[in-house]
Amino acid sequence: MILSGLEIKNRLEKDIFIDPFDHNRLNPNSYNLRLDNVLLTYEDEVLDMKKLHTTMEITIPEEGLLLESNRLYLGKTIERTRTENLVPMLEGRSSIGRLGLFVHITAGFGDVGFDGFWTLEIFCVHPIRIYPNVEICQIYYHDISKPFQTYNSGKYQHNSGIQPSLLYQDFEK
Repeated sequence: MILSGLEIKNRLEKDIFIDPFDHNRLNPNSYNLRLDNVLLTYEDEVLDMKKLHTTMEITIPEEGLLLESNRLYLGKTIERTRTENLVPMLEGRSSIGRLGLFVHITAGFGDVGFDGFWTLEIFCVHPIRIYPNVEICQIYYHDISKPFQTYNSGKYQHNSGIQPSLLYQDFEK
């Protein structure tokens, strides 16, 4: 079952933690999260799953930044979220998708107990100007059956910044 906006509000500071929280961004069954002012891009032309890749940081100025088409950008939410007893899910906003900007299309499934900022995979089909603080995606919540394990020590847990892929660590086991 997906929680309604009213239930999200009722569970704030109990099962759902969003910092900062603004009631104006609460929707009928989700909450809009904003884009921070920093993006990362990979510097390598070819990405290898078994390697850690170097990234370049780009600041999004207030007057906006023109994104190139067919290029992956990594961003993060301004809001830090933590969820207990629920499964958080992230989706791009339809208004953003209708401009050809795809946000977080492959990794929207969160884990119970995730605590941190969401790293956003951002891709555009044609050049588009983006701005910092834009409401770029929405978080929503599912109930989960019991018993369950809480996500406590994953490679992206308790992050403080944009997280490039750490998939290479899976090959080191």
